[in-house]
Amino acid sequence: MSRNVYSSPFFAGLLLAACAFARPAHAQTDLLSDLEKQTADSTTREVVRATFKGTHIINSQSIETPGKGTLAFLIQHRFGTLNSGAYNFFGLDQAVLRLSFEYGLTDRLAVGVGRTNIEKTFDGFVKYKALQQTTGVRPVPVSVTLFASSAITTLKFGTVPNVPDRSTASRVDYAYQVLIARKFSPGLSVQLMPTLIHRNYVALAGMQNDVYAIGAGLRQKVSKRIALTADYFYVLPGYAADNFRNALGVGVDIETGGHVFQLHFTNAQGMTEKFFVPQTFGNFFNGDIYFGFTVARNFTIKSQLK
Repeated sequence: MSRNVYSSPFFAGLLLAACAFARPAHAQTDLLSDLEKQTADSTTREVVRATFKGTHIINSQSIETPGKGTLAFLIQHRFGTLNSGAYNFFGLDQAVLRLSFEYGLTDRLAVGVGRTNIEKTFDGFVKYKALQQTTGVRPVPVSVTLFASSAITTLKFGTVPNVPDRSTASRVDYAYQVLIARKFSPGLSVQLMPTLIHRNYVALAGMQNDVYAIGAGLRQKVSKRIALTADYFYVLPGYAADNFRNALGVGVDIETGGHVFQLHFTNAQGMTEKFFVPQTFGNFFNGDIYFGFTVARNFTIKSQLK
């Protein structure tokens, strides 16, 4: 009578041995796959995106630029102070407006122009991302953006009694900033802003042509589309610090599709560096608070320029 080979002890042992070796081989394959993935991850570097959602925090510029081929149109609006009383509808009867355009020449370089009705001032600026925060191999801990602007008032001084007209050079002011930011988590971003304001003309001999300040700003997300914001500028000791206030702002950012809607409260009426750094009059804690908003709308025009 023939014996079934599949029921033999030899075949059973061979089958058990094959199973024993098959599992470690599969585990070894998984281990090699994980090692390859970790090796690939350890050699990559990724740029940290969206440290701030807009090119402005409240008063201050952020490290962000519109991006290559993107044109940003900004409407910045400030009403009067809340403590101006019911007769002025708590500031809503008064308004200051700034309109501006910002264009990304590259993903890191942007230029912009704007006009505000305070002293009928035109301004222009250039903004460059010199350093970008990264993660991965050899991470860069912060982003650094360089900012420079100039502003010229077109107010007719000669029409005011006892106030002579001014030359073109005396109407120009400059602002220089180093914007240093870090995104600590998906929800929290912080920015520091060493600042220099140079004024070609000052009315009194004791006033400073050069005003130095240190600014700080932050953004804290509270939901997918809403974030709390704040910024503050400390003016270093001198005439400006002795006779004016430090600019303080608090607000909320709301992302709505194609634009970012920013609501804020601040003691600074001016919306460019030449105004809010050395010329803030209001005392935030005495109710000299301007309610305002900024609407930013982006348009992609890169394809139209090809």
